[in-house]
Amino acid sequence: MLSLVPNLLTLLRIAACPVLVLVLNARNYEVALLLFFFAGVTDALDGYIAKRFDCATYVGSILDPIADKLLITCAYVMLTILGDIPFYLLVVVIFRDLVIIGGYFIILLVTQERVPIQPIYWSKLNTFLQIFLVVVVLVESSGWLSLGPVQATLVLGVIVTSLVSGALYVWMWGFKRQAVGEKRP
Repeated sequence: MLSLVPNLLTLLRIAACPVLVLVLNARNYEVALLLFFFAGVTDALDGYIAKRFDCATYVGSILDPIADKLLITCAYVMLTILGDIPFYLLVVVIFRDLVIIGGYFIILLVTQERVPIQPIYWSKLNTFLQIFLVVVVLVESSGWLSLGPVQATLVLGVIVTSLVSGALYVWMWGFKRQAVGEKRP
């Protein structure tokens, strides 16, 4: 029974996405912040349970990053629509993800082999900055604290880490892979 808990928490996080969209559409930033925090706790908890009790599943390994990406994407799209983050930032974040996902599927189609997906340091930093930016925007928009300079710095950090991590994945999966393939007899 415990083995189902991580996947149920992940599904709960996916179910929170449309709720987050509706709450943000109503400009209820305080509730959105609580919901975003709740989603973060479920993410940490499902990972902890899966590792601690050795109940990680293949389905969970697919659903977990989808849930994370869906939550962040919903937050970014809504915060862009509401004018809380700049449109160009949304374009950079979405385009980076499309390049990474598209590149993965192209390699899969061309080589017929699965490429292990191991997040690199820059990707982890990018995810952290994306999440931190959402939290800062929600806190600022709630009127709790004035975090304008922090927000501007985070926007720049998300752009830089998006571009660097996206370029590194293209290099690792494309150019580096091609160079290794050319060296084989």
